[in-house]
Amino acid sequence: MRYALGMVASLTLLPHLAMAEEVAPHALHDSLHASLRDSPPLDYTEAPRQYLVALTPAYLDPPSYASKTSDLMHLDNGLILEGSDLQTPDGYTSGFRVTAGFSPTNMPRVDLGAEFTYRESEEVPTRLADQALLVNTTTLGGSLLAGVRLGQFGLYAKSGFAEWEGDPVTQGEALYMATAGTARIQGFGARLQHNRLVSRLEFEEIDAPNMAHLNLVTASLHFAF
Repeated sequence: MRYALGMVASLTLLPHLAMAEEVAPHALHDSLHASLRDSPPLDYTEAPRQYLVALTPAYLDPPSYASKTSDLMHLDNGLILEGSDLQTPDGYTSGFRVTAGFSPTNMPRVDLGAEFTYRESEEVPTRLADQALLVNTTTLGGSLLAGVRLGQFGLYAKSGFAEWEGDPVTQGEALYMATAGTARIQGFGARLQHNRLVSRLEFEEIDAPNMAHLNLVTASLHFAF
């Protein structure tokens, strides 16, 4: 009789236990929803830009020698790759520039790098042996770069060598034979960035009379939209 009463009581309680297990999650959900409804709304405000800039690692800043049209690639090992097209204002010369650089771990504001340039110039007016002529030139250059960033202001210098070859457009005389040589590259520049406004000044010289058309002083003002 005792066992029979126990079995009857167990069978009676089973539906109530199942109902409790089914209702409990819904009750918990309703309680949580009520607490979230009664709590004050979250205030998602944009953090001031200067705080976000302060949280940006220094090695992600553009190098001091970066141009306004360059494409930067930051690798995991700290190497920074830069590539950009080259075009002189007179339209004679076009080419490209590739730079690989890094910032030392203990000096994050110092930029060190190596630059490779390729330039082609068509029908450049020049003089050879007191004779005026037009030449097509091809130049390969390699330089070492060193710069420093002081806040939004950066300074850099470069030094290297260029291998050049010139082919006269008119080749009817022996005087106008092709010429080639090696010359020194030297230059310096400055870069100032204020928010989205970037100003840049650069001087570059190839120490060869036949490459005088590549000696440039460039200044630019760039505003990113």
